[in-house]
Amino acid sequence: MFYSPPRINNYRPDIDGLRAIAILTVVFFHTFPEFFPGGFIGVDIFFVISGFLISGIIFKKLEKENFSFTDFYFRRIRRIFSSINFSFNWYHNCWMHTFGPS
Repeated sequence: MFYSPPRINNYRPDIDGLRAIAILTVVFFHTFPEFFPGGFIGVDIFFVISGFLISGIIFKKLEKENFSFTDFYFRRIRRIFSSINFSFNWYHNCWMHTFGPS
């Protein structure tokens, strides 16, 4: 009937679809607030998805009996700090280009 490609690393396309809906509700809310009230619900949806995924990671590690708070937080920090570093550098460069020395 339909071909279903094998999942790699337990990839869930349905979760990506929910993420897209969550992001679009926030974007539409900020773009057309008078036509799209309540778009901030996308942030709530995104937090629920994140909690679901993080819980799954924790439960799998607990089942294998190799869960470590240190390892868990190290991976979270490493992932978040790379985004923070990129954002900081991007905005710093934009600021310096706009308001920097003449």
